[in-house]
Amino acid sequence: MLRPVRSCYVASSLIAAFLLYMLPLTASLLELRPDFVAVVLLYWGIDHPRRVGFLPAFLLGLTMDTADGSLFGQHALAYTTLMFAAIALHRRVPLFGLRGQLLHVFGLLLLAQLIVLLVRTAAGDAFPGWWYFLPSLTGALLWPPARHWLTAPLRPRADPEAL
Repeated sequence: MLRPVRSCYVASSLIAAFLLYMLPLTASLLELRPDFVAVVLLYWGIDHPRRVGFLPAFLLGLTMDTADGSLFGQHALAYTTLMFAAIALHRRVPLFGLRGQLLHVFGLLLLAQLIVLLVRTAAGDAFPGWWYFLPSLTGALLWPPARHWLTAPLRPRADPEAL
């Protein structure tokens, strides 16, 4: 049984994911960098679907578009679709083991990346190559530690006076 989630904890985890995504990296690491914001949004959408809805996902998407200097609204569309899918699957994903959860998360992150890619190609950008989808794989591999780190403060503390 987990303790109740506070709104400040949700907001701070989303801000931390955004700041982690904005860290400057080398070109080779940028190709592998997962979308930390999407992974954290997936966590909140799957584990606590009533705490984070579409508005924070949309606003974070607009913030990501502004920070990346990309086409305005592409991340907002991807994150709101991702949040819809996470809320729709929030009862199903926890029933699976780790492999099943990894496959679900990989599929959802891939869906978000496909939406961003479709918006970019509709705007006239060229297809970047198959390496473009590597962040979905690294984001899915990040799912178990991210879930552990985000759930850890919600676990009840052991009572030292209990037998």
